[in-house]
Amino acid sequence: DHLKINVCVFLLINTPQHENTPISGSLSHPSQWVKARSVSGRPAGPYRDVAALDRLTTCLQPGVNTLDRVFEISAQRFSKQDFLGTRQVLREEEEKQENGRVFKKVILGEYQWLSYGQAYRAARDFGSGLLALGQKPCKNIAIFCETRTEWIIAAQACFMYNFPLVTLYSTLGGPAIAHGLKQTEVSHIITSKELLETKLKLILMEVPRLQHIIVVDDKPISWPGYPRGISVHSIATIQALGAKPENVSRQRRSPCPGDIAVIMYTSGSTGVPKGVMISHSNLIASIAGMAERIPDLGVNDTYIAYLPLAHVLELSAEMVCVAYGCRIGYSSPQTLADQSTKIKKGSKGDSTVLQPTLMAAVPEIMDRIYKNVMLKVEEMGVVQKTLFILAYNYKMEQLAKGNRTPLCDKLVFQKVRVLLGGRTRVLLSGGAPLSAATQRFMNICLCCPVGQGYGLTETCGAGTISQLWDYSTGRVGAPLVCCEIQLKDWVEGGYQSTDKPCPRGEVLIGGPSVTMGYYKNETMNRENFFVDKNGQRWFCTGDIGEFQADGCLKIVDRKKDLVKLQAGEYVSLGKVEAMLKNCPLIDNICAYANSDESFVIGFVVPNQKQLLLLAEKRGICGTWVEICSNPVMEEEVLKIINDTALAAQLERFEIPRKICLSSEPWTPETGLVTDAFKLKRKEIKSHYQHDIERMYGNM
Repeated sequence: DHLKINVCVFLLINTPQHENTPISGSLSHPSQWVKARSVSGRPAGPYRDVAALDRLTTCLQPGVNTLDRVFEISAQRFSKQDFLGTRQVLREEEEKQENGRVFKKVILGEYQWLSYGQAYRAARDFGSGLLALGQKPCKNIAIFCETRTEWIIAAQACFMYNFPLVTLYSTLGGPAIAHGLKQTEVSHIITSKELLETKLKLILMEVPRLQHIIVVDDKPISWPGYPRGISVHSIATIQALGAKPENVSRQRRSPCPGDIAVIMYTSGSTGVPKGVMISHSNLIASIAGMAERIPDLGVNDTYIAYLPLAHVLELSAEMVCVAYGCRIGYSSPQTLADQSTKIKKGSKGDSTVLQPTLMAAVPEIMDRIYKNVMLKVEEMGVVQKTLFILAYNYKMEQLAKGNRTPLCDKLVFQKVRVLLGGRTRVLLSGGAPLSAATQRFMNICLCCPVGQGYGLTETCGAGTISQLWDYSTGRVGAPLVCCEIQLKDWVEGGYQSTDKPCPRGEVLIGGPSVTMGYYKNETMNRENFFVDKNGQRWFCTGDIGEFQADGCLKIVDRKKDLVKLQAGEYVSLGKVEAMLKNCPLIDNICAYANSDESFVIGFVVPNQKQLLLLAEKRGICGTWVEICSNPVMEEEVLKIINDTALAAQLERFEIPRKICLSSEPWTPETGLVTDAFKLKRKEIKSHYQHDIERMYGNM
């Protein structure tokens, strides 16, 4: 073994030149190439991708400007190709943990596939059946369902028949669901058996216009107990209705590019969820912009789908796959990998079976992978650990020079790469900022580029995506070819386009991907959207960015996250959290500051393994809840946070002076984070109000 390791080390250090082939033919590193320019010549912009200086991209190909046409063309071109895949549940078992808790585990079979042709016919029949059931064109219909094959089939049916699709996160609480359904006045809703029985059933009396519930499961459903006037149907029944000759022959009203395709309700991170109206042309422009950043898309690609389809990142990513004939295999965060919570020990997770080439992820999931692998590295023997660190640093150095390291990848990083199936060639990150440490780790250990993106529901997910050959970290890339970005001075916060060395300001996004605005909310539309003298729509993001010399955007702050302390110092809560999340002891953190106070406090979800080790070192015993609520442990964690903050060069006034350790993780189900794992500050403040008073009161 020692001989093997010595040989590996020798090979890594003395790799011949042909193993380090430059990624580009140019002597300059790709990260230094100019990717976007200000079309006005002014530092404020607007900035466009160098390939779109003359005009912005509006569609994938001329004349294909509605979503039903995209699917129709793909169904013709790729008719017999696999399209939508689902793993069958073979059996469920209960597994008792060491702490006595019981978890339900699943054993899953292989992926079963629908072809493009089969999916097209299923969507057509479903749309025809909904029409026969009384759903009218241009009248809203809702979907409240987990990410699965039936979701995308239902969506394609609605796009075909011009039914505006109202999307709601499956993790939303009762009041938020009722708000969305009442505001959009839907009479038909598509859902799953589980969500119907656990959530939807409880608020039916609050949605008086609702008449038809279509359940996507093929499991038997008992109908009793529903309010009078509401009918419950299975998806198969509606498809059978739509396939009847008298319904198939009915002429359907195809959508126009400007028609509403989706009313997408946000996750409500800042209050009541808002419905964003997205037209067919908005989505078409967005997917054209996204696709341009992913080279060689085609039938050889497989995408693993597990993020909520009610999130604009996931819907856009899957629509890109539809346009290019890729396979989409469905998964969930609980079954994604061999180590996932619902996968029985010894059986295979979805990524191992599917072996995807494409994947989208939110930073929370990538941070987990990063921390888990690094914890395993810490547990390695001295020789193994030395080899890993040597290989890691060596590859980081080679990537900075624009070189590949195939030998290093094969000998050292293949075991990490197989965590996601072993074939991933593109990893797209969005939904929240990705830390530099995690992005670097993904590039090195997963042996695939990470395209960090920036966009919002209001811009149909379009904004920026970093070029896959650009391995620099901490930036979100240049504007997509479907949009342009300009900076607006925010004098109060100290950000102006005249700042040196980089122009800074509030990020404004304009172009064909900017959506139609908020549903029935003219006040917020006037505050956040505007149309310029050329008739182009713009959205004011509230994020603060800076454009760097090569035309790449870096998000540096957020207006709503900026708090002025008692002594007049401004603290960016998001910046503090981003710096501290790299600490191995922290799984999640929310910084909080009150303008009437002179210091910052924090709420921390600690890493259980790391905190228990720390407690053992300090001789502190007890249950997990007792350890988290122990004042001594709070002080110990605070010391480590302080060290991490100083290493990250945070100012003294930015460092939390007191913390509260949370024994419960923050998940979308707790209502403290969104489905994209963004913090819900208002809910966190309410949840920890007693602790806020305690931390600010004991001075």
